[in-house]
Order: sequence, then structure tokens, then C-alpha cells
Amino acid sequence: MKTAHSYLSAEIRESVIDGRGLFTKVRLRRRRKIGQFSGELISIREARRRAKSLKQIAIVELNNGKAIDGTEAGNHFRFMNHSCSPNTFIRRFRNLVEFYALKDIKPGEELTCDYGESHHEGMRRCTCGSEKCRGAI
Repeated sequence: MKTAHSYLSAEIRESVIDGRGLFTKVRLRRRRKIGQFSGELISIREARRRAKSLKQIAIVELNNGKAIDGTEAGNHFRFMNHSCSPNTFIRRFRNLVEFYALKDIKPGEELTCDYGESHHEGMRRCTCGSEKCRGAI
């Protein structure tokens, strides 16, 4: 099962944070819904099994025992990098993962979110460059 796609005009390009990132092409107003993460709906158990073999993890756990794996079948939100000072936030609702702007975002800015607890389990060095960087993801 795939989840819904996004409404965002964006592009994937090289990021100073990590590999490739997601950059908006349009101005985004604070609190605006940006779009939805898509991918395969799987169990959390399967998500954790898959995450162990991935270097780049594009899996979001939901609050209902499910997860969305955007690694293979996801949309461009799988390229959103982590930041300890993000410009977007994630809202998880039922089987949806939605992204909203935390502040006004200018065209050309990289979109970032705070991963919070992640499949990296604090073992991956954070490279966000924020003054408030916690040092690990």
C-alpha cells in the first residue's frame, strides 16, 4: 500500500548537510502544510529489520504499530535531511506523515526536520551545522 503524495514544488540536489537534500522552489509560509511522505506501509518490526541494513534510512514510524518505508517507493520527502534547528515539523496522523513549515521559508532553502528518535539510535554523527546541534542522530 502506498500513501499519498505531496503538493510541494521542490527539487532534490546536493546538500551541505548530507548527500542530497530537498529544496523548495517556492516561498512557504509559516504553518503551511507542505505535503505528505509516501512509501510502503509496513509493521514497525519489519521497519526495524529493514533499517539495520540501510545506510540512508527513509522510514517513519507511526503511532499505531505501523511505519512507512519510503526507501524504494517513496516521494521526494525521503531526501529531507535532519537538522537540530529545523524549518519544518512532522505530524503523524493515522497512516499519514505530513510536513508543515515552522517558519517562513524562502525559495532555494533546504527543507529540514528534526528526526527526533530515529533508527540511527544516536549512533550517527549529526552534520546539520546548527548552533544548537546535539551532535548525533
